[in-house]
Amino acid sequence: MSEKFLKEVFGIEEIFINSNIKCENELYDFYLKEVKDCNKCRLSKNRTNLVFGEGNPNAELMFIGEGPGADEDKQGRPFVGRAGQLLTKMIEAMKLKRDDVYIANIVKCRPPNNRAPLNDEISACIPYLHRQIEIIKPKYIICLGSIAASALLNTTTAISKIRGSFRDYKGIKVMPTFHPAYLLRNPKMKKLAWEDLQLVMKEMGLL
Repeated sequence: MSEKFLKEVFGIEEIFINSNIKCENELYDFYLKEVKDCNKCRLSKNRTNLVFGEGNPNAELMFIGEGPGADEDKQGRPFVGRAGQLLTKMIEAMKLKRDDVYIANIVKCRPPNNRAPLNDEISACIPYLHRQIEIIKPKYIICLGSIAASALLNTTTAISKIRGSFRDYKGIKVMPTFHPAYLLRNPKMKKLAWEDLQLVMKEMGLL
């Protein structure tokens, strides 16, 4: 296993954090053995790159979005387009950096024309996310948007109804909030999203 390849796969500056490489090795082996060549659903047929996830593999905080867009498919990295730029600002507003958190998506391949992933595509792909969560063991998760929240929390309740309060996923505190792409279209909702982030900051001792 090459440190250079690990950095390329996970898209971060420093993959070896606190000299503890167990978690990095687990993520790498999982990616290599089970995810890299996945063709379990139709989304694999037209992808340029599978978008696995990136960030601190020992992160306390994990962000989960819906799926890759055009920029993400091109680069093989999550949240690198306009919505990704806003997410970076949101993370920095929390007094963190992207390298402090881990970022992933419900599905790892781009749906055509950026449509929402279909139920069978989510069902095929979400076990990969479940395994990432098991390996990383975050204390907190922020679900970005209704699809991420509904898929992870197994709920059909609208994001506007469940945001602003913590939910539980296997003992992990989960905060649903609006997706950055939605916030770009609806700037007035940024205030509510910031309130959600502040609740997480308070739990993490950042406020």
